[in-house]
Amino acid sequence: MTGVRVLVGTRKGAFVLTSDGTRRQWQVEGPHFAGWEVYHFTGSPADPQRLFASQSTSWFGQLIQRSDDGGRTWRPVGNTFTYEGTPGTHQWYDGTPHPWEFARVWHLEPSPTDPDLVYAGVEDAALFRSVDGAQSWQELPGLRTHGSGPSWQPGAGGMCLHTIKLDPANPERIYAAISAAGAFRSDDTGKTWQAINHGLRSEGIPDPDAEVGHCVHRLAQHPARPDTLYMQKHWDVMRTDDAGENWREISGDLPTDFGFAIDVHAHDPDTVYVVPIKSDSEHFPPDGRLRVYRSRRGGDEWEPLANGLPQEHCYVNVLRDAMAVDRLDDCGVYFGTTGGQVYGSADGGDSWAPIVRDLPAVLSVEVQTLP
Repeated sequence: MTGVRVLVGTRKGAFVLTSDGTRRQWQVEGPHFAGWEVYHFTGSPADPQRLFASQSTSWFGQLIQRSDDGGRTWRPVGNTFTYEGTPGTHQWYDGTPHPWEFARVWHLEPSPTDPDLVYAGVEDAALFRSVDGAQSWQELPGLRTHGSGPSWQPGAGGMCLHTIKLDPANPERIYAAISAAGAFRSDDTGKTWQAINHGLRSEGIPDPDAEVGHCVHRLAQHPARPDTLYMQKHWDVMRTDDAGENWREISGDLPTDFGFAIDVHAHDPDTVYVVPIKSDSEHFPPDGRLRVYRSRRGGDEWEPLANGLPQEHCYVNVLRDAMAVDRLDDCGVYFGTTGGQVYGSADGGDSWAPIVRDLPAVLSVEVQTLP
């Protein structure tokens, strides 16, 4: 029977949650890399046995680990990330020059077709690529050296490249999102880039409609409609239908348009999920009620999904990489919280149940559909 594997990265290790197609009973394995922050834990769509983990500590620094047997064994792989040429500078919070420096790997994006091809988004914002299963890394410097680069500003968590999307219909097209610079697109496999932020508006920056400077939290995309992307911004939920050339707000009747996570139903590109958070200073659900919101019309009209979720005294957050969907016929939706709970829904969000509780704070959730 087809099954699922949920990969959970936390503040103190990685966990593997496995179930069959019913998704009723779960086996929990971990922690792998106990005590290490695992910023992102993901698997290759091209090889379900190949997993990647980005782990870091203030003492030992950044490491990439790889498993070729579904997480039973691990080994460190290439951990040299070098900015090409002269790194240059960008602006810091107060507008003063700040040299580019490597802090950590925020996100790993494996190719959907090649198990040896994987991309990495790092802090300070840069994009790297490996063609040998993460054994070695090369920067794609066209993004970092974009003409707007010197004006990029860090978000509250640093100047991180946190989202990478590979267009399944166009192997040369890559999307990237940077906090707090905005969204970018390459149409030549990462050689050159253009900012794709037209229609975004951000109060609190010198020019609210600027080409760059917007704090994008997350991008989501459905493979059947790759030119349509959804965005959870620092404020506002947005949509584009022309590969990022123009964005429009779809926050509609959400209780708040602030949040971090956003994802799309596996089989319906018009069904979108977000988790509203009260504000940028109060990172918890409105009224202390944990609710996922779903739109079946691609935005504007949203319904709360609360069955099985705590509806009082709940003050957790759901971070940008902490929501994912599976590919089973009845699409499963999963998310993790900073309180250490991982919730799953086997019916597209109509009902929820905790898969596991009391983990360290969850940083990322990814899902593999198993044969």
